[in-house]
Amino acid sequence: MKKMIKALSNIAREAGSAIMDVRSKGFKIKDKDDKSPVTEADIASHKVISKYLTEIYPGIPILSEEGTNISYEERRQWKEFFLVDPLDGTKEFIKDNGEFCVCIALMRDNRPVLGVIYAPTQDALFTGSIETGAHVSRNGGTPVQISTIPQAEGEGLNIVGSRSHPSPDLAEYLDKMNVAKMTPAGSAIKFCLVAEGKAHLYPRFNPTMEWDTAAGQAIVEAAGGTMYGLDGNEFTYNKENLRNPGFIVKA
Repeated sequence: MKKMIKALSNIAREAGSAIMDVRSKGFKIKDKDDKSPVTEADIASHKVISKYLTEIYPGIPILSEEGTNISYEERRQWKEFFLVDPLDGTKEFIKDNGEFCVCIALMRDNRPVLGVIYAPTQDALFTGSIETGAHVSRNGGTPVQISTIPQAEGEGLNIVGSRSHPSPDLAEYLDKMNVAKMTPAGSAIKFCLVAEGKAHLYPRFNPTMEWDTAAGQAIVEAAGGTMYGLDGNEFTYNKENLRNPGFIVKA
């Protein structure tokens, strides 16, 4: 796992550089079939990731947000694959608030077992697997181990939630809790805030896609946290419909 984490980390950084290059030059925005936005940065990052993953791991298929024309009949046979979001937080990228990232996960038996998330504006690289634990490297420095910090007895909850997708259900859910702080954030960076002990809880009621959550789940679980569906059951991947139901991430 250590060797793959290093390789995927390098790929994520290269993809982040491609994103920042587009950001510096300006870019066009298009709408995909589902009306979600896509930019030249999404495509540039996808090309970098696909190129290097195919070269280094030719036997492992890739399911990417920007390359999803793979039939369910084909991918349901996969025992192992990469699940990729080349630019998670496209809306945040368009707003230019810096809250976007590159997400790469290794899936085995439809479970995320390794995750890499790179936030290029912060030069922050988060990695995690159960085998190695979770780490963060900032500004190219030595990776430092991170872990979740559960809520202490009597302590108010630090909650992290979506910046661009607020939900009335979330407000109702939190109304029953002792909330000390609510921090809005974009993209899979929310998983990282839980993983490094800066938030206790990330509840999500609005839909996401599988590539939005896989890398984050791997990192949170490697840091000692959990992620389950709103029904309390294990979160499932490689479904026929790649849209996710709601979930709760806990320290």
